[in-house]
Amino acid sequence: MKKYIGILTSGGDTPGLNSAIRGIGKACINKYGMQIVGFLDGFRGLMENRIMPLNSNTLSGILTTGGTILGTSRDKPYKMMVGGKIMDMTDVIVDNYHKNHLDCLICLGGGGTQKNAYHLAKRGLNIITLPKTIDNDVAMTDRTFGFDTALGIAVDAIDRLHSTAHSHHRIIVVEIMGHRAGWLALGAGVSGGADVILIPEIPYDLNIVADSIMNRSRSGKPFSIVAVAEGALTHEAYNKIKKAKKEMQATDDKKQKIKLKKHLKALDNKCTGNTAFLAKELEKLTGLESRLTILGHLQRGGSPSAADRLLATCLGTACADYIHEGKYGNMVAVNGDETIPVPLEKVIGKLKLVPPDHAWLRSAREVGTCLGD
Repeated sequence: MKKYIGILTSGGDTPGLNSAIRGIGKACINKYGMQIVGFLDGFRGLMENRIMPLNSNTLSGILTTGGTILGTSRDKPYKMMVGGKIMDMTDVIVDNYHKNHLDCLICLGGGGTQKNAYHLAKRGLNIITLPKTIDNDVAMTDRTFGFDTALGIAVDAIDRLHSTAHSHHRIIVVEIMGHRAGWLALGAGVSGGADVILIPEIPYDLNIVADSIMNRSRSGKPFSIVAVAEGALTHEAYNKIKKAKKEMQATDDKKQKIKLKKHLKALDNKCTGNTAFLAKELEKLTGLESRLTILGHLQRGGSPSAADRLLATCLGTACADYIHEGKYGNMVAVNGDETIPVPLEKVIGKLKLVPPDHAWLRSAREVGTCLGD
């Protein structure tokens, strides 16, 4: 019997989403004769039953386009704003899944999407996910699509900033996305020849960073490029957050845990993304003029790179095979040059962080890059 498949994209938009939709759709239709529909704007579209038919015509010409033809949102099935109230809409979503006679729902997204998809899988829905995020921090997969494109954009920005930093003898601080993981800042910093790279996994000391910049200046290099992930923390901020986490984990009192969780979130928001403060402090400590560039959503836009188109297509076609084989409850992961199904329970609640002995870090240190420690 013909299988009916639903697709949605959730979380932040990422280059390669349309490539993945195309890969899934074409393989499902051409190889297996399945029928495909897309749900608009993530889990909200599934809840509201807003559908876009996906066929050869709608899938044509989208390989190279950025964004997602289905639209996206950050809505969670169990925590969705409806009529001015936050409600659990899981039952409605489950009903719509069955009303559309779906045999499988495919969810394309990052860590949050994997968790939301697992929530639906536990309700008995056939779910398969694909890992996308420019942060490259989804657990249990070597790569996520979107990362390569964002990396290229960040490197291009650093390349361009070198000339103005050199001309004006300035410190240029470049804020790169990455709230929890430093893959993007580290990869862009090494590739772009940044003199300082600051990532969330390595707490930094402002004085060490300033000394490194002054040493460059004294050796006849009166400019520096500082590539910093938005989630990079000073030692002081890191220790405050670590202490708050321990206090929250130590208590069994539900009210106290909620209170501490709010405190932790507020502290995290206060301590991260302070690159303007970093730029000002470096100017004070070094006496060199400092400028800040925040790349922001520029990193998520535009046409996907060839590597991301290829990766998203391969993940998409593998997804079609897994549907045919009934391998539900899995994320389609990258393992070397192959794809493998990884159970969602092994993915959720985890982050793929930069390990302290990673080759990129070793290379950065060996070429003289300051990591703030």
